[in-house]
Amino acid sequence: MSHFFTTAEDRYNLWVKEHYRFLMRSAWALSGSKALAEDIVQDVYFLAWKHRNQLRDKALARAWLFRIMRRCLIRHAEPKTVELDDGQEEHVDQPFSSDHGERMDFVRALGRLAPIHREVLVLHYFDDMGTAMIAEALDIAPGTVMSRLSRARDALKHAMSPADSPKVGSTGATSVAQLVINNDAR
Repeated sequence: MSHFFTTAEDRYNLWVKEHYRFLMRSAWALSGSKALAEDIVQDVYFLAWKHRNQLRDKALARAWLFRIMRRCLIRHAEPKTVELDDGQEEHVDQPFSSDHGERMDFVRALGRLAPIHREVLVLHYFDDMGTAMIAEALDIAPGTVMSRLSRARDALKHAMSPADSPKVGSTGATSVAQLVINNDAR
């Protein structure tokens, strides 16, 4: 198929495909629920298509999509019960509720953080966004991004206190947690 004769919808579908993993990863990390993340991403795509003319700079697509996702997440965050894949219920207003295990992994620690801290950590460490792009995505100043990152790291240290820290060899999440907590430069 020649790229000279593609429709606007074909181009949009290709563009959406490029950002799917980013949106799912972010929505899942911020909501704590795969099912809720799937609903949110579907809403993001619908709204992005509906308002596609509002994106002026294609280089800012991820930031624009993230802003849409944040609004969808807020809309979906009203307390309600969601059916999980294995038939268990999960309360969305407590998305990372502790299981009956002895230790808490990095994702559960992330869930203990305030949403503004979770957002900057997810965007910076999981989605590899720089300060300027995070500022654009969150519609805040770059200095505020740096401040939130610093506070988020401190909050994560507290959430992963020695009693809650994953044991050595438990999961790959430990390396990500250590990167965030130790504020290692990229």
